[in-house]
Amino acid sequence: MTRNIVFSFAKAIFFLVKKLSRVLDLPPENLIKSISAIPISRKEEVADFQLCVDSLLENNNDHSRPDIQVQATRLAEKLKCDTVVSEISTGRGTVNFKINRELLTKTVLQQVINDGSKYGLKSELFSGLPQKKIVVEFSSPNVAKKFHVGHLRSTIIGNFIANLKEALGHQVTRINYLGDWGMQFGLLGTGFQLFGYEEKLQSNPLQHLFEVYVQVNKEAADDKNIGKSAHEFFQRLELGDTQALALWQKFRDLSIEEYVRIYKRLGVHFDEYSGESFYREKSQEVLKLLDSKGLLQKTVKGTAIVDLSGNGDPSSICTVMRSDGTSLYATRDLAAAIDRMDKYNFDTMIYVTDKGQTKHFQQVFQMLQIMGYDWAERCQHVPFGVVQGMKTRRGNVTFLEDVLNEIRSRMLQNMASIKTTKELENPQQTAERVGLAALIIQDFRGLLLSDYQFSWDRVFQSRGDTGVFLQYTHARLHSLEETFGCGYLNDFNTACLQDPQSVSILQHLLRFDEVLCRSSQDLQPRHIVSYLLTLSHLAAMAHKTLLIKDSPPEVAGARLHLFRAVRSVLANGMKLLGITPVTLTA
Repeated sequence: MTRNIVFSFAKAIFFLVKKLSRVLDLPPENLIKSISAIPISRKEEVADFQLCVDSLLENNNDHSRPDIQVQATRLAEKLKCDTVVSEISTGRGTVNFKINRELLTKTVLQQVINDGSKYGLKSELFSGLPQKKIVVEFSSPNVAKKFHVGHLRSTIIGNFIANLKEALGHQVTRINYLGDWGMQFGLLGTGFQLFGYEEKLQSNPLQHLFEVYVQVNKEAADDKNIGKSAHEFFQRLELGDTQALALWQKFRDLSIEEYVRIYKRLGVHFDEYSGESFYREKSQEVLKLLDSKGLLQKTVKGTAIVDLSGNGDPSSICTVMRSDGTSLYATRDLAAAIDRMDKYNFDTMIYVTDKGQTKHFQQVFQMLQIMGYDWAERCQHVPFGVVQGMKTRRGNVTFLEDVLNEIRSRMLQNMASIKTTKELENPQQTAERVGLAALIIQDFRGLLLSDYQFSWDRVFQSRGDTGVFLQYTHARLHSLEETFGCGYLNDFNTACLQDPQSVSILQHLLRFDEVLCRSSQDLQPRHIVSYLLTLSHLAAMAHKTLLIKDSPPEVAGARLHLFRAVRSVLANGMKLLGITPVTLTA
């Protein structure tokens, strides 16, 4: 009877809404917000869903409402169990529904195995979702300058958003918009002619360009001629001098080559390496367009501004041109947005940067609107907070590679102390993947907008709510499958998974689609992180008591099915977050 029912969180809610709508004679839309999942308990079995009677009665205009508890009891008495709902009870102001355990067990486990990496994404919550063209701009370091922690946060957050959108079936374009133009290249060109070495540039371009940049800045503070030479070099670049451009192009190409290699270690890729340099000419067209619409105003200093308030409010003034006629960051961003709409015809464009740029993007989007581009409302800024205290043993973070090397060395040290490295074929790679998981989970646990204090010690704890714990749980569950093989995985008896621990895991697996839906709506990874950590804690407890070894074959097979489903969903969620799951045989 229940064999062919496909089940999910959304379907369960829909079923309950229909059932209640008939009994209460209320439209389904009045009921949907009153039903929620009951939080999973690690200690005891709980019902699956609850109807909040109080919120239901808020829609009722009758001000002489009877006692909530009396109402809950009356309502529960009107409702009948069926093939899906096996038990109806009351709580404090709620009516609780328990899903048929055989149905829950059979359908959830079958669906996790059958859907594989698509589990949760095929839910009714996403049905009818139009496929969109989405551009995500993230990471965006400055060539020859520090790859600071803000760029690291932008990289992992942008990667998560792109992963999630892709998983939901959208066409995603990942853009890395490099800071590859501006006065710093005048200094860099002059500095390289004075202090640069071709061999060092080829062997470690990011490090060498940074060293040259630091040195030339230091020298320019004492020697005005260096500043003059730098200005002349940048003017040559702006005018298209072939020699100057060839040197700039070499710096850019070698830097991108190095970035690609480092991003690969991070598990991140881009479809396009763009940059401010692409828009130095197109930004002049933007200035002409602003001028033709009467939006450009000249100041006494010779700069050009746009007054977004229309009444001279200083906080609403955006400078778009220097006194020498060259463009600024805002102008280049306007040109880039217009170019991307022409190129990709996007439905949404997401910029992932720190919250310090919130005003900048508000002004850019507003200028696009007043320039007549209605699609400006499709542009979205996802801001994030500041991380304090991230230092390596060598000092403050200068490059992304410093962070990756620090992660790997610290994790190798931790693994050596608990004697796990002997089991691994590639301990260095495993250490880096576990360390990255630790870093990402630390970053994603709270609201993206929140600032937080970074702590290496907290990041690498193997117990508690950490990325190390997630990886350890995944590896342990994978090891179970390796040890007991796939002989048990053909079929299973649902009666063997009716204990409270198994049911809690099944209830949690059922809710994966709801969690994905929440993250897709607000682009916050913390919902998925919280879900995966709870799943790992449930699995860790079950692993100790739901033994496979020495259990009867029927029991062992059912439990192996359950653990396999947990590992599959754990891996799916981790991959969305940008984490590569590890195994003990990696």
